[in-house]
Amino acid sequence: YYDYNCTVNFYSILVSMKNLVHSVAALLTFGSFPELSNAFLLSATNVSGKTSRSSGVTFLHAEATETAAGKGFGKVEEKKVHVQRDPMDMRPEEVKQLLLDLLPRMTGTSEEFKLIEQYVNALEDKFVAPQTLDFLNIAIAGEWQFLFTTNQLGRPSPLLRLTELLQRIEVKGLKGSLVNQAQWDLVDDGPTFDVNGKFSSTVSYNINQGARMTLEDDHDLSISLGKGSKVPSETESLVGLIYRAMPTEMFDASNLAMDTTYVDTEIRIVRFTGSRHEGVRNIFMRKGAIDIDPGF
Repeated sequence: YYDYNCTVNFYSILVSMKNLVHSVAALLTFGSFPELSNAFLLSATNVSGKTSRSSGVTFLHAEATETAAGKGFGKVEEKKVHVQRDPMDMRPEEVKQLLLDLLPRMTGTSEEFKLIEQYVNALEDKFVAPQTLDFLNIAIAGEWQFLFTTNQLGRPSPLLRLTELLQRIEVKGLKGSLVNQAQWDLVDDGPTFDVNGKFSSTVSYNINQGARMTLEDDHDLSISLGKGSKVPSETESLVGLIYRAMPTEMFDASNLAMDTTYVDTEIRIVRFTGSRHEGVRNIFMRKGAIDIDPGF
């Protein structure tokens, strides 16, 4: 008999796993915007099952028509030529909508990663940072749903799936805490996902250089089981599977710095600075702010 409402203490296992993070993460990290990175994308069904507020209009291609001369009384042939617009010439709202339209539909091609790079560069170029600490704290505080990373990941196991990945920012003046949370399901005994719970990684931060968040080394990891879940048979293996499934900069963000390169009421883009994840970008959307149509 197990008390399913209890919180399982995996502290000793988590500490040993943390010692592996810094050495492995250095091998996993690419530079800024790697062309063929294995970007982490939550399943579109985990983003939202609702329809998008987008009108369906895309600003990426402006269509021009060429008419070829017909032969005799034959039908005139028309050929459409797609001309790509430069995101730098678009308004931020247009670029943001293109980004949100593309993310849930990505299949991992190099062309898609190049488009993401162009959209992010355009948004960062047009971004006007908050001018006071109070405005910055208002802009970044709260829960943000993870959408994308330019970091290269390991190989997630089919035995574990992440159903949601959130980042919660708790602000208090020049200080605060960063909490990364992953909801997970595990196949432990049998063909179905029979174990579920939440993984949390918490670290405090200070703002001591403009708007840069310097993350401390007080890294705290915890795992709790969901209501009605069975206890996993191998807890050490569970931690390893979670580590493989999460972006490493979210599993352990200690001793890094994080710049907010774009933020509005709906999305947020951050850039990491540090020996382990220099130049890595994460893209988030504010939880509950918008609906994304997966287009399936």
